[in-house]
Amino acid sequence: MEYPHHIKNVMKILVVDDHALFRDGLCHVLQGLDEQVTILEASDHDSAIQHLSENPDLDLVLQDLNMPGKDGFMGLETFSKDYPTIPIVILSASDRRSDIQRALDAGAMGYILKESNSTVMLTALRLILEGEIYVPPVMAQQNSPEQNQNDSNAPALTPRQLQVLTMMVQGHSNKIIAAELDIAEATIKMHVTSIFRSLGVSNRTQAAMAAEKLDLCDNQKSFSS
Repeated sequence: MEYPHHIKNVMKILVVDDHALFRDGLCHVLQGLDEQVTILEASDHDSAIQHLSENPDLDLVLQDLNMPGKDGFMGLETFSKDYPTIPIVILSASDRRSDIQRALDAGAMGYILKESNSTVMLTALRLILEGEIYVPPVMAQQNSPEQNQNDSNAPALTPRQLQVLTMMVQGHSNKIIAAELDIAEATIKMHVTSIFRSLGVSNRTQAAMAAEKLDLCDNQKSFSS
């Protein structure tokens, strides 16, 4: 899926964080993302909503989880549902697996740790702008011993991706999956693209065969219940 910046001369990014010093530093880093970058800033949820409503041509939203005025996860769900074509990326100091998974399940296209250096951040953002989902390496490092023992050769799919994969194997279309999971169809398409890449396949039939071989859907029956 192509985003608006592919046909515009100027990339437009919204940074949502209540720390002015962090926003200043991030704005400097983001200048390395494209030749021309316009950066809008919001210090709370309400001002972020205003920017989103006034700038439908935004290419990217970078949001902190700890925001005044509204729970960060609730804000993420609102952004993802109301503006499904704009990639939302979480920037957080939390490296807890539960936070990362919850953010991805809520519709985030990526989760970048604030401790990341500028090279990692720019690489992650470029992947996201191409329709990929970025997950920090800490996700793989924090797999439980039981997961590592049972799925040592399995690809790293998020819980949401496993839900989508299970429903794909059952023959459901993107539209039906989106309705069932109550998320935008554009987000489902992004998940499908990432699933194909993770499984090393190019279509749904191959994905179903790979899932059966790896017992991915059998291990995730609870997601489709």
